[in-house]
Amino acid sequence: MTDHDTPTPGASTSASTSHDHDADHGSVFDGLLGGDDSQWAFGTDFEDPLAGVDTTIPDGVDAAALASYCLMLGDDALVASHRLSQWASNAPDLEDDIALANVALDLLGQARLLLTRAAAADARLVPRLPEGSPVPPEDALAFFRDESAFRNVRLVEAENGDFAETVARLLVFSTYRLALLQRLAGSRDGVLSAIAVKGVKEVTYHRDYAGRWFLTLARGTAESRRRLVAGLDRVWPLRAELFRTHAVERTVAEQGVGVDPADVADEVDVLLEQVLSVSGIDRPEVPPTGTVGGGAGRDGRHTEAMGRLLAEMQVVARAHPSGRW
Repeated sequence: MTDHDTPTPGASTSASTSHDHDADHGSVFDGLLGGDDSQWAFGTDFEDPLAGVDTTIPDGVDAAALASYCLMLGDDALVASHRLSQWASNAPDLEDDIALANVALDLLGQARLLLTRAAAADARLVPRLPEGSPVPPEDALAFFRDESAFRNVRLVEAENGDFAETVARLLVFSTYRLALLQRLAGSRDGVLSAIAVKGVKEVTYHRDYAGRWFLTLARGTAESRRRLVAGLDRVWPLRAELFRTHAVERTVAEQGVGVDPADVADEVDVLLEQVLSVSGIDRPEVPPTGTVGGGAGRDGRHTEAMGRLLAEMQVVARAHPSGRW
């Protein structure tokens, strides 16, 4: 998650899959909060993505809760990014190879900022590394936490399946995340607000990309429709967890820095129903995935797929904890 992993100016361009939000600005970091440079959230020193930013905790805000909340949103983005990156060189065509890579880069950039914010709010969350290790806090959080310390929803950690299943998952996740970020733009925490404003532009593209492909597969061949329905049936049971309010989410919502996911459930449901209706696909009649000991992803309780994902994602960093990348 060092500099080369963060979306760079001009990185998200292709003939027909380029992000519309990039066209208005010289780089993906320009135009933050309507171009008001006084509220620049990402600094100018990208060794620390929040360098020069006021990371003071707002009055009346629980710093530990804010940090945990940033971990939740950051882990969602990090794990989803890794899953999408697995499509590199494996997508149906070159254009979608690039499009999925761009989506993964957007989410990786969001993850970096959110994990950095989490570390700034509560340094106790950052794993201890050998003395003298050059690993920055966001990398330590990404590569040196064990599975039970990750707070992402289980939807994003599930195996990719085929392209149709990935499209269905991306549609559900991006519709939820966009609704969340739109509300988070009003956060009392200036850093979270700025991250959300930038993220809204990115995730709007993610949702629209997934929606277009969902409709294409639904109206395509009998085989593409069959695969889409099967993929949606596998994704749908994990959807309910998105709107299950964790105690941390309730706390930050009450303090005006976060969003209670239950508050966006109806909006997300309406939008997904519209896509299903236009596509002629029935809402899946499948029960939600159950909890484990009363907990789920936000509580650090994950599926078997998560362990395999982390083994792949973390192996190099753990082998060289004092390395500089």
